Amino acid sequence: MSEPEPRCPRCGTPYGEGQEYCLQCGERLPRRGGLITRLGTAWRRRLGWYPGDWIWPALGALVIAGVAGAASAIWLADRSDASSKTVVQTSSVSSVPTTQSIPEPPTTSTPTTTAQPPPPPPPPPPPPNRPLAWPAGRSGWTIVLDSLPASTGRAEAYSEARRAIRGGLEKVGVLVSSQYSSLHPGYLVVFTGVYSNEVAAQSAILNAHQHGYGSAYARRITP
Repeated sequence: MSEPEPRCPRCGTPYGEGQEYCLQCGERLPRRGGLITRLGTAWRRRLGWYPGDWIWPALGALVIAGVAGAASAIWLADRSDASSKTVVQTSSVSSVPTTQSIPEPPTTSTPTTTAQPPPPPPPPPPPPNRPLAWPAGRSGWTIVLDSLPASTGRAEAYSEARRAIRGGLEKVGVLVSSQYSSLHPGYLVVFTGVYSNEVAAQSAILNAHQHGYGSAYARRITP
């Protein structure tokens, strides 16, 4: 009995030996004598049509997936049974009565208060008989006791300021007139008092007169 003529598994068109693709539908042709060829021929004879060679790998994958799913279900069932037995055994062991321990009385802790550091001490007063400097950047009024040339009268200006301090005047100091826009430059000014307005300065002039500075006068100091 002669071997049947091979045909395309998709459209049934006969093909010759060594032909790779069907001339009718372009399907890749199976090699003659292979398992897939025999299965495709048997399919076509039984059902009259053939979907193609891809059907066999797909069916194989479905079979493998089914077997793997069944094996997983069996393994999970066995694991669940083992877990149930472990829970039962643990429960039976934990039901053994234990001796009750007597709790210790709570200890009361005495709250501690954080000691606040003492405030810093006030700055020390200036040494006695030492003239002050005019407050930096401050505008105000003062009583001018004397004015001396800055080029030659430095020692005399500070001596005059110390005499005023010893005489009882307060807040006596020496300033350089060139550093203030409200004064004529080139002088060392001996002053007493720092006042916020002219009225307060005028009221203090009498005190300077009583201490021997009859020519004292009020003057505004502007940086």
